[in-house]
Amino acid sequence: MGIVDNAVYVDGQRHAEPTSLERTYELMRERRGMGWIGLYRPGPAEVRSIADEFGIHELALEDTISAHQRPKLERYGDVLFTVLHPARYLEDTEQVEFGELHVFTGTDFVVTVRHAESPDLGQVRRRTEESPDLLRLGPEAVLYAILDQVVDEYGPVVAGLENDIDEIEDEVFSGDPWVSRRIYALTREVIEFQRATRPLLGMLEALQRGIGGSEVHEELQRNLRDVADHAVRVAERVDGFRVLLQNILSVNATLVGQRQNEETQRLTETSLAQNDEVKQISAWAAILFAPTVVGSVYGMNFDHMPELHWVWGYPAAVLLMVGVSGALFTVFKRKGWL
Repeated sequence: MGIVDNAVYVDGQRHAEPTSLERTYELMRERRGMGWIGLYRPGPAEVRSIADEFGIHELALEDTISAHQRPKLERYGDVLFTVLHPARYLEDTEQVEFGELHVFTGTDFVVTVRHAESPDLGQVRRRTEESPDLLRLGPEAVLYAILDQVVDEYGPVVAGLENDIDEIEDEVFSGDPWVSRRIYALTREVIEFQRATRPLLGMLEALQRGIGGSEVHEELQRNLRDVADHAVRVAERVDGFRVLLQNILSVNATLVGQRQNEETQRLTETSLAQNDEVKQISAWAAILFAPTVVGSVYGMNFDHMPELHWVWGYPAAVLLMVGVSGALFTVFKRKGWL
């Protein structure tokens, strides 16, 4: 998209708003002021123009054009190259959106290159322009204000992640089957948040000491310490989130295992109950089968059959049926089938 805001500051005041980069360079030389150029997803030609004018190193130029850099603070001669990963919490989707911001600061210029919507650099400009004494401290003061804004915007992200973790805890103990997926997704966000916040601590410490032997104004040191304190608190909260999510994942795995064991036990008990029923049915079927066999043999009505015309044939057949059935009943009873 190119240039978002472009201004030249003289003695802490907004002096001019050039319409082109070339005019900005001219006014900076004429007025001996500080140029602050804000770019949003610029093209290579714009970045190249700025690099040629301010003597930005080729390596830093390549990083800016390609983006996707880790948070870092590097000095190339008189130019300080800072990469920040701002973040914002999206309420609608309950997700964290991470951006990338490159800041070049020299002796008399600040160039910001945004590759995402956050942070709100317009708010940074308004706040610094309302404090001329701060702007008089030069590009380092602008870098401090940008760092302060980035760290401040981490606050809602921390609150959003904390709320998400509370919801996940409730889902874990309610037995939500999709909670594992959400835990993994939130863990990835927390890890990325760690990668954005952890390097800030070393970067802020280096800025307080003064990179390259440059002396840092006392007021600016005080402000940087305040930002560092906030960054430490954010980093500690994020570290705590990661540990908490690991514990939640372990608890969820334990609860899932318990539910699976309970389900397996229930199925086993059901299977055993069905086996007992099958045994009982089989036992009674065998008992009833014995008199059926005897009765079916003597019910075939053949003329020549043993004991067919015997006087004691009927009582003997009945006794045989009862005896076989009783013997089978006794055997099955001892085996516990009945």
